Amino acid sequence: VQLQAYGGGLVQAGGSLRLSCAASGRTSSSYNIGWFREAPGKDRDFVAAISRNGGTLYADSVKGRFTLSRDNARNAVYLQMNSLKAEDTAVYYCGANLRRVWGPQGTYDYWGQGTLVTVSS
Repeated sequence: VQLQAYGGGLVQAGGSLRLSCAASGRTSSSYNIGWFREAPGKDRDFVAAISRNGGTLYADSVKGRFTLSRDNARNAVYLQMNSLKAEDTAVYYCGANLRRVWGPQGTYDYWGQGTLVTVSS
């Protein structure tokens, strides 16, 4: 499967963005999808994940602000980000796997190219 992450941009603190992870080559509903982010000078951190069965997990730092959803007809997973903060600034990546383990501990075998989110304070 090939993944493409897009939807990033520049937004003021308190604003919203919706990131998309579009899959081609195989239906995204077959995969567990994880979102991770990499801020400048920092490691890649887990943000959120959605399993093949629709289960979701969120990092504590984004709970209540970010929401995952799937659109199987469009073969995509969306990350709705509300109440954005300056500390959300990062390159966001989506990854996919077919493994039993997903979420922050999962190994993701396929990655999109990343999309930059910049939140100005």
